[in-house]
Amino acid sequence: VQLQASGGGLVQPGGSLRLSCAASGSIFSIYVMGWYRQDPGKQRELVASITSTSSTNYADSVKGRFTVSRDNAKNTVYLQMNSLKPEDTAVYYCNADIIRAWTRVRSTYWGQGTLVTVSS
Repeated sequence: VQLQASGGGLVQPGGSLRLSCAASGSIFSIYVMGWYRQDPGKQRELVASITSTSSTNYADSVKGRFTVSRDNAKNTVYLQMNSLKPEDTAVYYCNADIIRAWTRVRSTYWGQGTLVTVSS
């Protein structure tokens, strides 16, 4: 099982970006999918998560600006980021709670990280 994230880049304050993360491999089902971010020297923090029934959770710092969604048919989670601020600059990691096919083992998987830089 692999998670492949994409969509990071450089954007000006007030701008928007959309991150995507696709899970692939021998997957039976996916429970929670989410996004975390990490600044150098700081702990990784939850940005947003979404369950298989589309219940969402957001960090207070991004409420009203970021929207998490998922396409269960594509095993993909998205993060629409609007009104970006310099303090949103970080490496963003996707995360998924996956039950593998055949073994039915449930594990947490991480994507490789994608850099978001908000700067003028």
